[in-house]
Amino acid sequence: MKKILDNIKRKFIMADKKPNTVDDAVVMQPAAAPAEQTQAPGQLAPIVDLANRSSRSTIAVIDTVVQRGGFRGEELSTIGQLRDQCVQIVALAETEMQNLAQE
Repeated sequence: MKKILDNIKRKFIMADKKPNTVDDAVVMQPAAAPAEQTQAPGQLAPIVDLANRSSRSTIAVIDTVVQRGGFRGEELSTIGQLRDQCVQIVALAETEMQNLAQE
């Protein structure tokens, strides 16, 4: 699990180092004890699958709303960043699912 989260964090660091424009508060949960962080591959698969499906759904929603003109011009860069992040999650999830299948 830690490996996937580290990969996701690394992929989402923006090249231009600009902060995201979304101002929603994020509540972080305390880290689990080291013994709890080690998960068997079977326990990891549902998380990867959920990330894959929810990211694909987000991409579809963004594409539909953009086609219908549902975003203002100043929102498009943030929406584009969100879509790019979802595409990266899909790629990471597919890679991880292949790795889990090989184990």
